[in-house]
Amino acid sequence: DYELCEEWGHLYPVPREDLINLHREHLLHLLEMGDLEKALQLLQRIEDPGVCLAISEQSLDQHPNLAASHFLADYLTAHFYASLTTARRNEIQALYIGSKVLLTLPELSRVNYFHLSSRPLLMLEQLLMNMKVDWVAVAVQTLHQLLAGQEIGFTVEDIDSLLSKYAEKALNFPFTLKEKRS
Repeated sequence: DYELCEEWGHLYPVPREDLINLHREHLLHLLEMGDLEKALQLLQRIEDPGVCLAISEQSLDQHPNLAASHFLADYLTAHFYASLTTARRNEIQALYIGSKVLLTLPELSRVNYFHLSSRPLLMLEQLLMNMKVDWVAVAVQTLHQLLAGQEIGFTVEDIDSLLSKYAEKALNFPFTLKEKRS
């Protein structure tokens, strides 16, 4: 049905907003089905860069699944980096990095942290509070690799500071140890 509507749009004038809605729904459908190749082909078929940008941003704002969010954040960064405002650019890059970190977690646990995908530093803190030290190690390694040369609102130093804060709390004993006397 989407393809028929797309052909119709080539034959008759369709209002820009209706065209954006059609392509957005088609793109979200393809991403929901997991067909990233067809989704990419759809975006490449759109001749007007403004329409393509609007479709990609609106699709991302609908908070699709993890793979779709990752795909859209990557596409927007790769193709429309210069067209985005600094705040939007940071938001999209944070979502890209957060989704990359989520992909390092065990599959069944991802749903518990998906709501933090646009806030990777908060996700890291949540993992620390939940005592998921092994997951934190992988997440920190991934973050260090992804943050090289990128500006997204936090740095490697912020990660190190967060880790230091929780390491200090882990060593803070609320009571004094008494010696056993024989």
